[in-house]
Amino acid sequence: MFDVRKRLLSAGCLLLASSVVLAADPEIHWPSGWQAEEVIADGEVPAKPQPVSRQRAIKNDENGNTLMVMELTGTPVESGHKVNLQGVLLEMRKSIQKGFAQGGYQSVCTKMHAATLSRLEALETTCVITENGRHVLSQTLVAAVDTDKAYVFSYAGQAQAYEASKDEVSSVRDSLKL
Repeated sequence: MFDVRKRLLSAGCLLLASSVVLAADPEIHWPSGWQAEEVIADGEVPAKPQPVSRQRAIKNDENGNTLMVMELTGTPVESGHKVNLQGVLLEMRKSIQKGFAQGGYQSVCTKMHAATLSRLEALETTCVITENGRHVLSQTLVAAVDTDKAYVFSYAGQAQAYEASKDEVSSVRDSLKL
């Protein structure tokens, strides 16, 4: 179980390294019972605000074990730069699959399909991670680009928690203000 928890947190941390983008913090309402935190690179408080915004919420069980992680990441897009949303999402999906494969897991991801994130058109993909044929984790990535910002909303969790948390995730997505 420890390895699954480590993998779940690693999946959430993958977004920390993403080059996807946001200038002002979006308005996000985390569900009751989730631990919200702002993610700061390298665990240090920057001397001046950084352009990358990362907000995360974690849902733990009664023993403190991580069941689910939701994260919204964004960074400003330089004026005139055209973000290849499909390419960014494809690279993120490949990275997730490679990371899980290195840990001895198998993963299958859906084809990217149209979705929405707040008021923006988005692309979405979901990966199902298995170990010896047993479904252990699921992770969904949703990416969108605004005029001067790009966003990635990710949620991942243990198989049962992922399924049980669908309403909470939908509530966050529905109330998100970018």
